[in-house]
Amino acid sequence: MNSSHLNIKNWTRHNLREWFQNNQKSSSGNQSYRADQVFNWLYQKRAQSFDQMLNIGRETRKMLEENFYISSQKIADSLHSQDGSIKYRILLEDGNSIESVFLPHKNHNTICVSSQAGCGMGCDFCMTARMGLIRNLKPAEIIDQVFTVLQELKENKKIRNIVFMGMGEPFHNYNNLMQALEILTDEHGFNFSHRRITVSTSGLLPKIRRFGQEKIKANLAVSLNGVSDEVRTKLMPVNKAYNLEKLIKACSEYPLESRKRITFEYILIRDLTDSLQDAKGLIRLLHGLKFKINLIPYNSTADGKYQAPSPQQARRFQKYLLDHQIVAPLRISKGQDIQGACGQLAVGAE
Repeated sequence: MNSSHLNIKNWTRHNLREWFQNNQKSSSGNQSYRADQVFNWLYQKRAQSFDQMLNIGRETRKMLEENFYISSQKIADSLHSQDGSIKYRILLEDGNSIESVFLPHKNHNTICVSSQAGCGMGCDFCMTARMGLIRNLKPAEIIDQVFTVLQELKENKKIRNIVFMGMGEPFHNYNNLMQALEILTDEHGFNFSHRRITVSTSGLLPKIRRFGQEKIKANLAVSLNGVSDEVRTKLMPVNKAYNLEKLIKACSEYPLESRKRITFEYILIRDLTDSLQDAKGLIRLLHGLKFKINLIPYNSTADGKYQAPSPQQARRFQKYLLDHQIVAPLRISKGQDIQGACGQLAVGAE
């Protein structure tokens, strides 16, 4: 690979169509449809070289080889959980690492992908925050996580859901996120249903508003984790800039399709966010919105700063919400024994 070559997986099909139009020979007619063929080879047939793209002429393949390369990722190591989850540490081209997690469920499988190496949001309960923000991931580095995990899995294991809940704040890497989503949902690309993709944010309001206006769609999840500004600011510094009143207003204005809801993620931390008073506060706070709540018992980390609630208290909290006709599944996080659960992802550089 020549250092001047471009990673073709950083390009949307629209970008590539324009490139073909601008680089075609005048005598050969409009070649932009070649972008559709290239995408089909890359994302549906998973070609790893331009030579494999047999219905594309030799001259065109040569032109592609002279300008682009097809990226792939290396797995530095993987950890297998007793619940079937697998955490992959993936090595990036610059020597940094990220983590992606395969999550098996009874009727479907999910892959949790990272959008950044590290994270700059500083959430107090999250191990990734302690890394700080190293850098944004490029679209190819986001997409290749899906490739890499699929290649590692046995053929009978298919991915139904993709969740942007790994390392990083997706909306901090907005443009690259949107390019990755465009490629993932492109009918010539991965052709993944936007209804099966969820993007989780800590609450960056300008980007929530912008995301709601995009043609490329995905489900929105918002990390809430506190029902008062005092508690939420303690856990999530982003609350200083965008407090609960502003956050709830933005969510109330978010455009939703008729059967869609915003998911609010709420971490249950012993003696901080898990009381029945907190449950009542949650109902008051979200009144009038179309929503569901994912209740996530805190996943303990080595420093012991916070503790998980007792199973009984977690169920009491959930029951209070269910009794008030609120959809509130209790998510017992998978991969806890391999530090692969919510808030536990953290790596260093090679």
